[in-house]
Amino acid sequence: MPFTPRLTPGLATAVAFAVAAFVALLFSWASVLLIERLSERAIRSKLLTEGITFAVVNGDGLRVQLLGTAPNEAARYRAINLAGSVVEASRVRDMMEVTPARAVEAPRFSLEMLRNDDGIQLIGLLPEGDTKDILMVEVEALQPDTELQDMLETAAYEPPATWAPALAFARMALALLPRSKITIDATSVRITAIAASDAEKRSFESALSQGQPEGVTVTYEISAPRPVITPFTLRFVMDAEGPRFDACAADSEKARLRIVAAATAAGAVGRQNCVIGLGVPSPSWAEAAEAGIKAVAELTAATITFKDADVTLQAAASVSQSEFDRVVGELEAALPDVFSLNATLDKAENAAQGPAEFTAVLAKDTGKVELRGRLADELQRTAVDSFAKAAFGSTKVYQATRLDPDLPEGWPVRVLAGLQALAELEHGSLLVRADTVEITGVTGSQAGRARIAQVLSDKLGQGKTYKVNVTYDVELDPVAALPTPQDCAEDVNAVLARQKITFPPGSAEIDAGAGAVMEALAKALARCGGVRMEIAGHTDAQGSEDGNRALSQARAEAVAVALQGRQVDVSGIIARGYGEERPIADNGTEAGREANRRIEFTLIGAGKKEAVAAKPATGDPAVQPAAAEGADFSADTSPSVAPKEKTRRPKHRPDASN
Repeated sequence: MPFTPRLTPGLATAVAFAVAAFVALLFSWASVLLIERLSERAIRSKLLTEGITFAVVNGDGLRVQLLGTAPNEAARYRAINLAGSVVEASRVRDMMEVTPARAVEAPRFSLEMLRNDDGIQLIGLLPEGDTKDILMVEVEALQPDTELQDMLETAAYEPPATWAPALAFARMALALLPRSKITIDATSVRITAIAASDAEKRSFESALSQGQPEGVTVTYEISAPRPVITPFTLRFVMDAEGPRFDACAADSEKARLRIVAAATAAGAVGRQNCVIGLGVPSPSWAEAAEAGIKAVAELTAATITFKDADVTLQAAASVSQSEFDRVVGELEAALPDVFSLNATLDKAENAAQGPAEFTAVLAKDTGKVELRGRLADELQRTAVDSFAKAAFGSTKVYQATRLDPDLPEGWPVRVLAGLQALAELEHGSLLVRADTVEITGVTGSQAGRARIAQVLSDKLGQGKTYKVNVTYDVELDPVAALPTPQDCAEDVNAVLARQKITFPPGSAEIDAGAGAVMEALAKALARCGGVRMEIAGHTDAQGSEDGNRALSQARAEAVAVALQGRQVDVSGIIARGYGEERPIADNGTEAGREANRRIEFTLIGAGKKEAVAAKPATGDPAVQPAAAEGADFSADTSPSVAPKEKTRRPKHRPDASN
């Protein structure tokens, strides 16, 4: 028999007690763990609700530890008290640290010193010690008969290392500058002052540039009253010695920079002395000076003098008359209205004056016209300007002419006639001289040359010489560039040869896949204006005859509307539906029915209508378009192109054999 162990009563009791103790211990441990988690969660929630985020809650049995770094003691105690309000305070263990308090920073030492003829004012914060006393003694000695305003405070802190040298430099500047404002801190000294003259200003700037302390930023701005310059004078010379100023005056620093830049662009080298003063005759002084300096640079040997608003330009004998006229004309156009120009050209002994000229150039791309050369007087200049603006556009005329009272007789008529002829060109030029008028350029009209010859012959009078060197460019002819109706028909034909216009079965709505062909048709017809065409709709023989005619009419109208929606001029287009009455293929086959379902564009206006729809891609050579009807001209209101006069033809020459 197998052995079966038996427990004695005492041993069974011991085992029972052991099991009970283990269960009790396990229950106690679980209870403590639950209390720990609940306490930890409740305290954390309370702290976060009160905005305390620095504290970390850690449960340790029945005790709760608070860890983290509090910003200060008050925040630390507040966190402990909040935790004690959730659980018993005896269970809370404070293990937090507190951010150490920062050392009190020293204040920012600064000083502002104001000095003028009425006295000296001191405002700011200085370090404790004898600094204030020493400063007060020095300042009182500068102006002993004026009032000293002391608004200084002191603080018992050590100043930065650069404070003493900055203050020493500022005290020196205060003694130097009788009208000044000086601001000092440990890192910078800022000085604003007024000098009695330009020479004193340079003296102050030289003294301040010396002995500046290291580690301290020094800035100063010293102004001097502007001298009154009478007359306001500028003289710029360009000769064998090179370009230079004999005199230069400006009304502001900005104007001085513009004038000096113009001189530098003209070739002047080195530092240009240009005085800023009072007395300028016009706010446009710099603009006028720039234009004058540019004129001298273009002439290469000339002198320009500005005396208030009077301008004198004198060119050397080496300058050609034509170049002188061009530059003077442009300078007169560039000078502001208040300035008056007197220009002269030195002449070598026995030298003859160059021929009087007037030129106009009509630009190719912009359509702007530039007028240069000589006109008789201001009245003629105004008349020429008005005529040119009327002919070429008010914003496209640039006039740079000069006045010459000794021009040949009839000069105004020649100039105006030449401008009228120039207006017939797309681009070109006009040259007017005493002995001729020359027109050169390109026209976009086949009648352009004839029209120019008519104008010049009529305006100049009998026996007057003129030259016309004009070429015709078909690319510029707006009429020649327009397509003929037949061109439009061929363009449409090419589009429909690539793809036909399709519709869903039994529908008049253009198929979505036909969008590309509609766009191509719109593009082909865009340049055709109101060309007269018929949009013909055709169907196969399936369905009733009336239904097919109505469907084809709706489809033709849908194509017309679609073209109109694509900005095509459809004023000359008629939509008409023919249904099944004009087949081009056998309706007994699917291929034939597909060919018969079509949209055709028919040109109207020739001896008979010309169908321009593409042949269907059936490959059947027997499939041919139906015969077109004769054209109806009853609604045609276009002007007749028939000749107005009889054409004289040569008589038939008899045969020599007879």
